[in-house]
This record gives sequence, C-alpha cells and structure tokens, in this order.
Amino acid sequence: MKEVGGRAWGISLHNYTVPGDWGNKGPATGFSEEKYMITVQKALQMDPLIKGHVEIMDKYDPQKRVGFCVDEWGNWFDVEPGTNPGFLYQQNTLRDAITCASILNIFHKYSDRVRMANIAQMVNVLQSIILTKDDKMVLTPTYHIYNMYKVHQDATNLPVELLTPDYKLGERAIPALNASASVDAGGVMHISIVNTDPKNDIATTVELKGFAAKSVSGQIVTSSKLDSWNDFDHPETITLQPFDGARINKGSLEVKVPAKSVITIEIKK
Repeated sequence: MKEVGGRAWGISLHNYTVPGDWGNKGPATGFSEEKYMITVQKALQMDPLIKGHVEIMDKYDPQKRVGFCVDEWGNWFDVEPGTNPGFLYQQNTLRDAITCASILNIFHKYSDRVRMANIAQMVNVLQSIILTKDDKMVLTPTYHIYNMYKVHQDATNLPVELLTPDYKLGERAIPALNASASVDAGGVMHISIVNTDPKNDIATTVELKGFAAKSVSGQIVTSSKLDSWNDFDHPETITLQPFDGARINKGSLEVKVPAKSVITIEIKK
C-alpha cells in the first residue's frame, strides 16, 4: 500500500464464512442454533477485517484513490447430499439471508472505501441467489435480500449510531441488531435493520435528525424457522413481504423488529 500510490484501482479481499473447518464445514440445512450463532458471529468478523485494512489504506492513501474490493464472500457449507462435490451446490436458508444482510450493512458502513463487493457465485454454487434444475428455477432467500437492498444503490450513505442488546447463546454473544441507512436522490430515506436473535422481537426507536418524516412503509424477509428454504416444489417459503411494524411518532421512527428477520423501512417527507 505504501508503494502502490495511485497506480492501482483497488485491493482485493476474499473472505468466506465457514462455520466448521474445511474438512467439515457443516450442513446448509438442518443445522443447530449453535451452528447458526457461529455462522453469524463469523460473518460479522467482516467488520474488523475491513476496518483493519481501511486503517492501513487511510494511512498511506488519505486521498482514498485506491478502492477496497471484497470480490469473493459468502457462506460456504458442505455440498448437498448426492451432488457432485466439485460443483459446490448448497441450499440457501433464512440463515443465509441474515448473514447476507448483515455483511451488506458492513459494506455500507465502509462505503467510502468499499467500491466493489461480489457475493461469490450467482447460480447453483455456494451462497447463490438463484438455483436451477433442468427447466426449473428458484429464487433463494439471499436473492430477496439483494432485491430488498437495491434501494441503497446510488444513494447517499447515512451514518448510523446503534444501541443494541446482545443475542447470547452459551458463552457466545453478538449484537442482536445491525443496520444501515441511506437517502436517495429523491429525498427518500431507507433504513435496513437485521435482528439476528432467533427468539426475541426487539423494539427500537430511531431518531431521524433533520428529517421531517411524514409517511413510512416497509418490507421484511423472515420465516418460522432458521433453516427454512425455497426449493423447486416450494419456491415461495421465504419471499419479500410487506412490513407494517413501524410508525412515526413525534418525529422519531418506532419499530418492532421481529426475531430472525431483515427489514427495510422507507420514510418519505
């Protein structure tokens, strides 16, 4: 970084979330709450990983000429039973949606440096957004997060200060909530919030400083089980649904974030 100056467009990072080890990564479905906790906990390590790189880049490139590219990331589990191990075909559950949204929130946090971020594969490999078989196609929970988060594209990142309880399991603990926010060219604000706690709804209040909110609507991705997934016989077990658990009260946003969910709130003046 010290020597590259402005001669490079970006620096690349590959970082996968593996809840086990490389010989036994763990199943994509039928996992325990402990495996869920480990997966989310490891996914959240994307924050200190980027933070450490950015601190070095800011030291030697304070003008931010060089971008940071997380050009391979996502959950990596054992392949589905009966499939070719070399094809890396795995199912995709609500757990994947929660980790996907949490990592996207991290990318938003460092958007002044993170100029490119690509989930590893799009179709049929690792944490895909689409699964196919012959002439059939199914959209995964990860797809629906991407669909939900598209409102942040080409928008202005808003700083988020978050006070959150912890989600605890045994000796492990992680922040129950993570979030990001932006305002688009039309002046519409979007706030995306992830509740990693699989058992508890969390009520929170968002101070909308300097934003005269008049109306609010929302969308949600969730399901009754952490390992719910979409398959070719049941393609809409997890989809993007309307969310009506938010309201404006005296200039603040009051929202009850359901357990194991991802929501995006749209606020208009």
